[in-house]
Amino acid sequence: MPNLYLHHLTLSAACGLLCACVATTKSPVDAPGSPESAPTKVLEAGAAMLQAKPPIDALNAYLDGFHFYNGHPQAQMEAHHYCSILNQDVIQCMIFDGNTKTAKIMGVEYIIDETLFTALPDAEKAMWHSHGYEVSSGQLIAPGIPAPAEHALMERLAHTYGKTWHTWHTDQDKRLPLGVPQLMMGFTSDGQADPEMVKQRNDRLGVDATTKKAQRSDIHIPTPEPKANGWQYGKVIQISDPTGQDIHSHPGSPTLPKQNSRSSQ
Repeated sequence: MPNLYLHHLTLSAACGLLCACVATTKSPVDAPGSPESAPTKVLEAGAAMLQAKPPIDALNAYLDGFHFYNGHPQAQMEAHHYCSILNQDVIQCMIFDGNTKTAKIMGVEYIIDETLFTALPDAEKAMWHSHGYEVSSGQLIAPGIPAPAEHALMERLAHTYGKTWHTWHTDQDKRLPLGVPQLMMGFTSDGQADPEMVKQRNDRLGVDATTKKAQRSDIHIPTPEPKANGWQYGKVIQISDPTGQDIHSHPGSPTLPKQNSRSSQ
């Protein structure tokens, strides 16, 4: 008999079961600059004690998945999402290149339910990506929460769409947020994600891909809305970088075991 409590578990409740037992993932770059001075550390400590941070406190959900640059499907990277649940149908996430204090903010992702997505103009839909395959494949995970809670969370996320912009391209070895924001996409079928990139993430975080996929076999994965995932039908939307820097993958240069993974195919 299905567990009716877990079946009706809300997103915020599932994410509230987060724990801190997650393996460390380091940023692939170090930002240039001088070490913090003693006065700066004092100011930082004082601010931490005295200033309320409601928007930051609301980032109580941790998701880990993969993105690629729209128009450059070979350039892929792991993305750590720290999300706040605005309501049952809207989630907003800050995306980092790791899960440590020195992780860099790579960008943002906005996630909406399929009902809200269906009402968007067709031209807008092309900039959003579906999450169904990310869920069914086991690529999208919620590190640190019990399997039943993660399953309930994934049941909801399978029916959502995301719009993602990256602003600091640390996967491109940029030590500062140079260039322009880039629209990102998610994978929709087997054979798209670099298997070594996925394996490096899974090994680091202790994810058994075969088991994860089997655990989600009962989740209903809807057929993506035809106008989503615009890149699949030639609707590639991207901002040209006036600095002329090319987006590239890293052939033969896989990341270190404890660093944020990226494509090397």
